[in-house]
Amino acid sequence: MPELPEVETVANGLNKRVAGTTIESVWIGEKRQPLKSTARAIAKMLEGARIKVVRRVGKHIVADLEEETGDPRGQWIIHLGMTGSTLVVDPAADLPKHTHLIAKLSSGKEIRFVDPRMFGKLAVTPTSKLFAAPGLEPLQVSFDDFQRLFRGRNTPIKSALLNQKLLSGVGNIYADESLYRARIRPRRKAKSLTRAELARLHEKLGEVLREAVELGGSSVNDYVDSEGNEGFFQLRHNVYQRTGKPCLVCKTPIKRFVIGGRSSHYCPECQK
Repeated sequence: MPELPEVETVANGLNKRVAGTTIESVWIGEKRQPLKSTARAIAKMLEGARIKVVRRVGKHIVADLEEETGDPRGQWIIHLGMTGSTLVVDPAADLPKHTHLIAKLSSGKEIRFVDPRMFGKLAVTPTSKLFAAPGLEPLQVSFDDFQRLFRGRNTPIKSALLNQKLLSGVGNIYADESLYRARIRPRRKAKSLTRAELARLHEKLGEVLREAVELGGSSVNDYVDSEGNEGFFQLRHNVYQRTGKPCLVCKTPIKRFVIGGRSSHYCPECQK
């Protein structure tokens, strides 16, 4: 499932290409699984709206919409799920089989939401109920706030990092990679981490996320950006999906185990 860097990449790409344009018409497919709001509500919110800005909120893409007068109208919220993509294309481009929404823009382009497995979600909300992530923003959280999130928690630090009510946007890939760089084992209880270890994790989490955004995210499954391009951060993975391969630092084979239903990868020598 796309995590913070992938969603940030898509949101930034969309913003560059569609901010300031007006949605002239909307086509919505027959499948209802991707719709968290009704088709009628989505069409009513989008048609005639001008896209003010597109940004990431947690693991969601949020387009702030306004009237032609500049007054706020509401928000269009997109969750990519496991296989979703939001593309900006020419109308003449081939139409993928699993296209669930097409928004025709005043620029002559189209926004298409494509999702073969239909785990992604499309929703709209009025200005009175603006969308907000449940946890703190990983790219902006201060160290003091970061350490308060984990103080006294008896859960493994890997599970705590994945708790979206604490930090919104961190997923499996970047939790594994950050813990590796911070030299902390995923199973360590969050409350057992020293201030120095938390400071290192805070630094490395931000470092990993920013590097991944710069490289367009990790394309390990179906992820592509708003132009259909793959990311490159998977080429810098130290542990994620490298089970049995030698650690790039000490040559010890990378191990894998399941924690909280999620695969975790780590180096038993470098991480303590």
